[in-house]
Amino acid sequence: MKISHGALSFDYEDGALRQICLGETEVIRGIAYLVRDRDWGTLVPQITRERIEPTQISYQARFESQGAALVVAVVIDFADGLSFTAKAQAEGAFETNRAGFTVLHPITGVAGAKVTVEHCDGSSRTAEFPRLIEPWQPFQDLRALTHWLGGWQIACRMEGDAFEMEDQRQWGDASYKTYVRPLARPWPYQIADRARFDQAVRLSWQVAETVAPPLPSTSASGVFPQTALVITAEEARRAVERPGDLELVKPQRLLCHFDATRHGLAELRAFSVLQAVYDAAYDLELIARCDGDLDAEFSGHAKNLAASGLRVASIMVCPSVDRQSTPPGSAWPPCPPLTDVYKAARKAFPDVSLGGGMVSFFPELNRKRPPVASLDFVSHGLCPIVHDASDHAVIQTLESVPHITASARAFIGERRYRLGPSTLAMRQNPYGARTIPNPEGARLCMTDDDPRHRGDFGAAYTVGLAAALVGSGVQVWTPAGLYGPRGVMDWTGQSYPIARILAELTARAGAEVEAEVVPHVFARLSFADAKITTNLASYVRTELA
Repeated sequence: MKISHGALSFDYEDGALRQICLGETEVIRGIAYLVRDRDWGTLVPQITRERIEPTQISYQARFESQGAALVVAVVIDFADGLSFTAKAQAEGAFETNRAGFTVLHPITGVAGAKVTVEHCDGSSRTAEFPRLIEPWQPFQDLRALTHWLGGWQIACRMEGDAFEMEDQRQWGDASYKTYVRPLARPWPYQIADRARFDQAVRLSWQVAETVAPPLPSTSASGVFPQTALVITAEEARRAVERPGDLELVKPQRLLCHFDATRHGLAELRAFSVLQAVYDAAYDLELIARCDGDLDAEFSGHAKNLAASGLRVASIMVCPSVDRQSTPPGSAWPPCPPLTDVYKAARKAFPDVSLGGGMVSFFPELNRKRPPVASLDFVSHGLCPIVHDASDHAVIQTLESVPHITASARAFIGERRYRLGPSTLAMRQNPYGARTIPNPEGARLCMTDDDPRHRGDFGAAYTVGLAAALVGSGVQVWTPAGLYGPRGVMDWTGQSYPIARILAELTARAGAEVEAEVVPHVFARLSFADAKITTNLASYVRTELA
């Protein structure tokens, strides 16, 4: 629902505010009261007693988890400025990783711009929003942030606890996120039965010097990368029975997922059998144990690989413990130095291109940057549903992709750059013990099965991602698996719309391309022999011309 009052306008949806604008300028991307479970899953509230009046919205939100509840009375007043207040009370001992406000600042026109930071002790300083993506929190112990955008000075005051900011571009979100309760405090934590606490976010603004709002479109040119599909041993066995399935997309590369904590010679042989049926470059994604003698472990992997008959073009090595994220304030898990890991891998596989990085996402790579001198290439994945799974937010993540690739380039230098599995749904959760089940096919954060992947939305998002990568120097991208909820078809061989798009893009690997992305309007890839355009507003049409 679009709500306007004077120069102020915003979208109100499910208790949250999005796209808070002054005139035509989006000054705050969102304000929401969020509650996370112990796996960082976002709890969906039951909203009752909702009243929408000319200058005020009120409702009650009930968050339930493990037999307890958090009941929150909310009032959003926008008669003069904007005030979002919340009074919470627990019913039962309520376990959570975070409960409270999140404020999102946009990145277009904001990255690298001036901001005044006020801390909880009343002191203030002038700083800048990070231009490159910060691995840790750029601002902590926050009480207020004042920034300038589109001819406005906007002050955002946060009450009820200490807040801090993280550079949410790391996860693909097109925002800087200021959130309640510092990560250095213990989590999960319990809110005692009947305990009460209040929080508030208050916006005020005034006209500043006139500045034209930045143009939202981005354009770039470059060479289109090779396309890989990630594949498991189970999928390889199925593809051997149905060799025509891979011919549907004809990927140049197959990324063979191999987890040394669970897999062995049988899985490598499954990939080898497929190699005899389908000709492509076979890359091994090796999740290594790294819990003992590294030389012995990697020589064992080399022996198994030789025995399997699988000929690999490259091996990307990731220690098993690095599949899980290490948040700020947490102790790093035991792991040998990456220089030692890569040295042992290079010794075992002297004639194979060696890669490192993360099988998860950019935050993990950014926080544990590999010694790139030991590597031939660096890789990480993407997932657009870490924090917000709404249609609008997923498409917004395309704005952050150039920021991610530029930030990665800043520390990997001239090393080859690959984008690992970057599917709409999450194959593995670095932030909790599991991905979130989604039996009802909802818009759900951190789920391994997002129904939009299988429809026109998935095709539109994939074109947008492809366009956003142009100019980054990424040489290989992995936008899908072969079968199932993150594949190009289901297990019976019924293809999804993404298959048609990837077939066109795969056929143009190595070709010159120009790309343009206008957020929430369209994305376009222009090759010498074809144009691929997708609608980023309604997701219902992807045109090939």
